[in-house]
Amino acid sequence: MKLNPLTWFDKTLNGREQRGPHMTFATSTVGRTISRTKLFLRKQIWLWPIIAVVVLSIVGFAVRSAIESTMRANLESQLDTVLKLQTAMLETWFNVQESNVESSANNIQVRELAYQLLELGIPTEDNAVEARNELQTKLGKILAPAVTAHDYDGFMLINKNQKVIAANQAELVDRDVPAAYQSFISKAFAGESCLSPPFPSLIPLKDKNGIVRTGVPTMFAVAPVRDDSFQVVGVLAFRIPPEKEFARILDLGQFGESGETYAFDRESRMVSNSRFEESLILNGLIPDIEGSRSLLQLLIRDPGGDVTKGHRPKVRRHELPLTFAAEEAIAGRPGINVDGYRGYRGVKKIGAWTWLPDAEIGLATEINTDEAYRPLMILRWTFWGLFGLLALSALAIFIFTLIVARLRREAQKAAIEAQQIGQYTLEQKLGSGGMGVVYKGQHAMLRRPTAIKMLDVDKVNEASMERFEREVQITSQLNNPHTVAIYDYGRTPEGVFYYAMEYLDGIDLQSLVERYGPQPASRVIHILTQVCSSLYEAHSLGLVHRDIKPANIMLNRRGGEPDVVKVLDFGLVKALDDGKQQSMTQQSALTGTPLYMSPEAIQMPNTVDARSDLYAVGAVGYYLLTGGPVFDAENVMDLCRKHVDTPPIAPSERTRLEVPAALENAILSCLEKSRAKRPQTARDLAQMISHCVEATAWSVEESDAWWGRHERGLVNAPSQGAPTSTRGHDVTIDLSQSF
Repeated sequence: MKLNPLTWFDKTLNGREQRGPHMTFATSTVGRTISRTKLFLRKQIWLWPIIAVVVLSIVGFAVRSAIESTMRANLESQLDTVLKLQTAMLETWFNVQESNVESSANNIQVRELAYQLLELGIPTEDNAVEARNELQTKLGKILAPAVTAHDYDGFMLINKNQKVIAANQAELVDRDVPAAYQSFISKAFAGESCLSPPFPSLIPLKDKNGIVRTGVPTMFAVAPVRDDSFQVVGVLAFRIPPEKEFARILDLGQFGESGETYAFDRESRMVSNSRFEESLILNGLIPDIEGSRSLLQLLIRDPGGDVTKGHRPKVRRHELPLTFAAEEAIAGRPGINVDGYRGYRGVKKIGAWTWLPDAEIGLATEINTDEAYRPLMILRWTFWGLFGLLALSALAIFIFTLIVARLRREAQKAAIEAQQIGQYTLEQKLGSGGMGVVYKGQHAMLRRPTAIKMLDVDKVNEASMERFEREVQITSQLNNPHTVAIYDYGRTPEGVFYYAMEYLDGIDLQSLVERYGPQPASRVIHILTQVCSSLYEAHSLGLVHRDIKPANIMLNRRGGEPDVVKVLDFGLVKALDDGKQQSMTQQSALTGTPLYMSPEAIQMPNTVDARSDLYAVGAVGYYLLTGGPVFDAENVMDLCRKHVDTPPIAPSERTRLEVPAALENAILSCLEKSRAKRPQTARDLAQMISHCVEATAWSVEESDAWWGRHERGLVNAPSQGAPTSTRGHDVTIDLSQSF
């Protein structure tokens, strides 16, 4: 569905009044935006480090994500490999110990002595005690090779009544099996060989320092003793010191600076050695006594913070929660965590864990997160360093740009204050507008009065410089005597953009009507004929002015001739040849002044042509005859609607002056809504109005008389070539999506 532009105006302005006799509309297009962006980036050097920071951030994030993903996968694989290797080594060792005890339990001599001891039971007579001691001595001798070969601490023979009937420690004989032994002794009586997890001894044993005491870490390998009918009649147990082979196997799981593999039981007691024994003592996690080890003395609990950095929990150790790995393992959920969790010292760890149900112990392989991700941290620090350097570079360049821009503006202002622009000496400020200022001056050598137009140093930007330069280039192509002549163009060493044009000491048509009221028809014909002459040349070159209005037409006294017209301000000119059009003034831009804008310029701005300028010429003629615009409106929306839909009132009905019918018809034909009904060229319009009887009524004598009466009052008239915003309250509205 095609959007009606007037409906769009209703929605866009929301009914708010946009007052002012002259308003300029400009639409932005994607092409212009891209072009200006490229130009901006070329000039704003300080933006490039910022762009580099952004690009490097994106690349860094992508690289970091890829590296982190790869590292996580590798860490998972490494942790899993170490854990599986340690598990396999322990299971192999378990199988060897079980095989050793089974082999001894199935030895014929051991079985025969065991039967005799089991049948003898607990002796009550002296001769029976001697017999049992003799049998026990024989059993010890038979088991001695196995005990010595495998570095066991001794043996026990247990009957079905859970009593020790033979042992290498005499104090164990005839005693009931402790409750702590029940879990693995029960398995042996059920016909299964097994190992117990390490636990503190209940009887005095020699520790590794040769001190006899209770609580020494110990563990058992047990196997059933069977009779001839293969029934379990007793249990043979070998006592194993866990600090030897068992702990040494787990010590092989140490890697890097902080990697370790340790074992723990269901009570979360560590049943192997930690690689951080000294740190545990210093931080009060195990007793500070000689030979103190973490084996059976350290609980695998989460202290809630890093104790190596001074954190101290508020509750006792056994009241703390299990570490993540211990909790998962004891619950029977093996897994790997490379996101990080606190270990038993509160240090951030990554790890893998599992539970060995046969041995009733859990295994965990862990390494500090900082060490594991150290390459990633180095990469991150490198990127942050680069980001910081680039950010500092951007800041330095930005500050340098501001300083240079400020110094440049100061130099430009100083040049203007010194009344010297290039080869021109400035004499008097004639006018200023939104983007520029016009001075009267003269060439240093020629001494010819010149109007010098320059960009306001406080408002200069790339867009204004492009438009400024384009205005000069286009205007300099025109040679018609009724088009303002360009003498020179340049940029001073201080960066002031300017162009010099012929100095006009007349009055623009806007001021003419405002001061002296509607003009006689004969003079209007004289003025419009000259305007048509200027426009015909421009149209012949494929250029459309697009901003014909009273303020852009000067009436002068030149070379002794009065009432000489000069057409100004070709800054919004449009090339009919698309190849000539630059990004500054796009074909799709709705540009001009609504009071003098043609219907097609409002509805389809990319289709304006020479006949659109003729519509504006008709509106200017209407203004000269009546002293007012073609349409009066309270807001832009209403004004544009009238240009599109409302027929104009005849000029003769809005003025007391006599308006010849031929002139009125010519003006109304210019104001036709359809371009086909208008004069097709500026020369056609000039011929139409030249047919009026009054065409020759405005004589040179009458012109001279008028200038003689009013020339003194024109000294302070609004200046030539100043941007139209000084005279017409220009407003720019983005209509890029409207038509």
